[in-house]
Amino acid sequence: MTTIDIIYRCETQGSPATPRPADTAAAVLRLDEGNRGFAALLDQPPDRSGRTQRIVAVDPRDLGLASGAAQAPTQRPFAAVLGCSDARVPVELIFNEGPNDLFVVRVAGNTLGPDVLGSLKYAVDHLGDSIKLIVVLGHSGCGALTAAVDVFLRPAVYLPLVTKHSLRAVLDSLIVVVQAAARKFHDVFGPDVARRPGYRQALIEASIVSNVALAAYSIQQELDAAGATGLQTVYGVYLLDARRVWAPPVGGNEGSGLAPPPRDETGFAELGNLILRSDRISSLITAGT
Repeated sequence: MTTIDIIYRCETQGSPATPRPADTAAAVLRLDEGNRGFAALLDQPPDRSGRTQRIVAVDPRDLGLASGAAQAPTQRPFAAVLGCSDARVPVELIFNEGPNDLFVVRVAGNTLGPDVLGSLKYAVDHLGDSIKLIVVLGHSGCGALTAAVDVFLRPAVYLPLVTKHSLRAVLDSLIVVVQAAARKFHDVFGPDVARRPGYRQALIEASIVSNVALAAYSIQQELDAAGATGLQTVYGVYLLDARRVWAPPVGGNEGSGLAPPPRDETGFAELGNLILRSDRISSLITAGT
């Protein structure tokens, strides 16, 4: 049996500030490498005592622990992350980051309501000197997208939600993504695709990817309109079973980590094809056949 220790280490004496990524590319690389390290925890050989360690360095100034510190820490995250509320997705942990590294906004289904956009705009407007990247992070088995798919497949499920206005608002915003994903399944696999045993699960997972890509695109449009030059948005899906962040294959690279969203309608059409033809989604649709 292997014991895994995840240690947040803070050196309070003579410790230099933890360097932040200089630009968007460096920020994406840091997050991707951090997640790869987290996903590989079970693959690392244990020491003689049967323990595996992963150490996350924490700058003492980010916790107000630096020697002689007399004021609250200054916010200096290098990325803003829009994640789902699901408790199984600890955002800082899965990217190997510590406090004050990420500005995290979490909401069911990664839905882009006014409060979410307002929070991200706050980060850009007030923390723009440190933030180099915005990430939209979904996760496999998302409950909000699962509910939206079930409503799409069985409209009668929607009736008990008539008086639950806040829940309906979440589902209503996701149904459009599910409908678009279902049309793509029809185009790629034919009109009988809905009869396949793995169709529901494949539609859920494809909708999750489409949803985060669309959210990332929408945020990028907001940034561009506001003149936030140089700040980019990327997306990915955290796979609960594998502990890694996944995006549709680009250039044949399956499981490529964080990826930029499409830039136009043609790009979204191409993304839909990549999603459905990826090993992950295609294996679900062919399951049981």
